Order: sequence, then C-alpha cells, then structure tokens
Amino acid sequence: MHTIVTDALVRVDAGQWNALAAPSGHPFVRHEFLSGLERSGCVGGNTGWCASHVLAYTGPDCRRLVGAVPMYVKLHSYGEYVFDWAWADAYERAGLDYYPKLVVAVPFTPVTGPRVLAADRAVRSALIEYTLDHAERAGVSSLHWLFTDSGDYEALETRRLLPRIGTQFHWHNRDYASFEDYLDAFTSGKRKKIKRERRRVHEAGIEFDVLSGDTVQPRHVDAMYRFYRSTVALHGAIPYLTRAFFEILAQELAEHLVLILARHGSDYVAGALNLRGDQALYGRYWGASADFNGLHFETCYYRAIEYCIDQRLARFEAGAQGEHKLSRGLLPTLTRSMHWLREPRFASAVADFLERERNGVTHYGEVLRAHSPFRT
Repeated sequence: MHTIVTDALVRVDAGQWNALAAPSGHPFVRHEFLSGLERSGCVGGNTGWCASHVLAYTGPDCRRLVGAVPMYVKLHSYGEYVFDWAWADAYERAGLDYYPKLVVAVPFTPVTGPRVLAADRAVRSALIEYTLDHAERAGVSSLHWLFTDSGDYEALETRRLLPRIGTQFHWHNRDYASFEDYLDAFTSGKRKKIKRERRRVHEAGIEFDVLSGDTVQPRHVDAMYRFYRSTVALHGAIPYLTRAFFEILAQELAEHLVLILARHGSDYVAGALNLRGDQALYGRYWGASADFNGLHFETCYYRAIEYCIDQRLARFEAGAQGEHKLSRGLLPTLTRSMHWLREPRFASAVADFLERERNGVTHYGEVLRAHSPFRT
C-alpha cells in the first residue's frame, strides 16, 4: 500500500473516492462536497483551512484508491464546532505555538460521520497509524479527529488519544405515520404549544416549498444564499460559504439537497438548507428576511420532521447547540472527538480537563432527558 498526502482533492478520482464514501450514506464526505469547498474558495487560500488529505493506493501501478482521510492544516480554530480556544490560549501563554494544527473533519459541518474512508479494517488501521505518524513528522502542536462515528472512535481509542464528548439534539423516527401521529406522543401541554406555533404561521399566510433534485432552480439558490448571509450578519459570524459553493450543492449534489423555503405571497421570506443522507436529514443553515411568529420553528424543525416522516428517514440532525430544540422533540445525543497533543505537559492538563468536562456533559444530558416533552 502506497500512502501520500495531497493538498487538492480535485487531483483524486471522484469515482474511487465516492466508492469508499458510499457505504456510510453521508453526503458530507462525498467528493463533490469536499472538493466543492476547495473549488469555491471556502477552504484554501487565506481561509486558514489548508487541505492535507491522506490517501492510500494499492495495485500493480498504485492507482487504486483503498483509503482516505479528509484532513486539513488549520491556522485558527474557526468553523470546527469542537472548541479548543482555551487550549490555544494556554499554549500562547506558555510561549508555545498552537497553530498550525491538524484536524480530521468536514469543514464547517458538525455532523457525526466517518473520518476514515477505508476498504477494510486493515486499511483503516494503517491509515490511522500513518496519520498519527504524519502529525509527528510535520511538527504540528496537535491532531484532532472531530465528530467521529462509532467505528472510527473505537479504532482511535486503541491509540490512547484523548476522548471528548459533546451534546447535540436529534429527532428519531419511531415509525410515525404522520406529524399528527408524532404529536400524539407528546404531553398535552407541549402538544398544544406546537400546534399553536404552527397555526400562527398558517394564519400569517405563509406557504412552503420543499425542493430537491431538479426542482431546485437558480432563484431558489439565490434566496437561500441571501438568507444564509442575513443570519451570518445578524449574529456577527463569519460567512464561511461562498455563493459558488451553494451553486455546487444545487448542481452536483442535487439528489442530496433539500431546501425548505417559506413564501409570503410571491416572496420568499425564510429558508432552511438541509442535506439528505441514506438514513437521515441534516439541517445546516437557516435565515429569514421577515419576522413572523413561529417561522423559525416551522421552517427549521416541523417541516423537516414532516419530510423525514414522509420519506421514512430514521432521524433528523438539526446541527449544533440549541436547547430550544428539546421541547420540539429533538433529544440530547452525544457527539465524540479524539485528540492528540504533542507537548506532554499540556496533554496531561487537557486530559484532566476532559475528564471533568465529560462528567459535566453527562450530567447535562441527564437533566435534559428529565425534561423530555414525550409522555412517559
């Protein structure tokens, strides 16, 4: 097996890459998504995200791709959603450089999924060892595997990396026949609240278009990108994604893209961008140009849940953070990452912090579950 590192995914055969990604059913590790981020300028250049993907080839001419790790050299900690700013600050106060570091992740995407695309377990193990050795040789401060799925997490545990957990809110399909059937599982008070929120949106004259595949037109992409930028501006955030990347989603990942757009008359006033996998719908971005009571919940959650019920998808992952999701039926779910730090003193300090943080996150989840909106 011949293993290399490349700084551009466009040099990698898309068919071979996607053959490795296909078993997971995750759109975020497809070649179109990751190379699209590079081609559209979301990563690379002066963004602080520099592609450094690990590739494993075999065969007589070493041209058959049998494994890959989507990895980036990072010059900051933006767009990761597993926050290590305090670690970077401690390094700086000690007179050490925390950046550059390495992250194995999907940029700007807090979605659990495969981080090692491999033909079999032997290739996975070899890729993990190579990636760890590469971090040692490169002289970076640290290596972070973010939002790992269970298979990668278990493989990484054997390497004695530092585990970290977090919390997101996910909706799970219990074979609901309809949204009304779903609401029947709620306590009376929570059920009435959701019905009232939905009724207010309907009474305001809001209608919805749920678009995917070839029904997504340039005007829909324009509207969604406008909503995305409005949310970024509202919260003073960084506009990680370019208009060109939205076009790539609509053109190259059309079968995975699900836009939920809210209309008031002939004008779109809000929208939510979702991507669909084999088993789940992933909510990613939302925005609005008008303020209607309950519009956020209807656009981002209720319509997405209805879509999952209609399409018989197993779950809806609504992104990072948001305790307000709990009362809408999205329950706390653990996320996992693994970390390697070069400096032993800091590795020891971070390990102590992570153990205490783990206790806090576990207790936090127990408290949240005690306030589930569902009937016992």
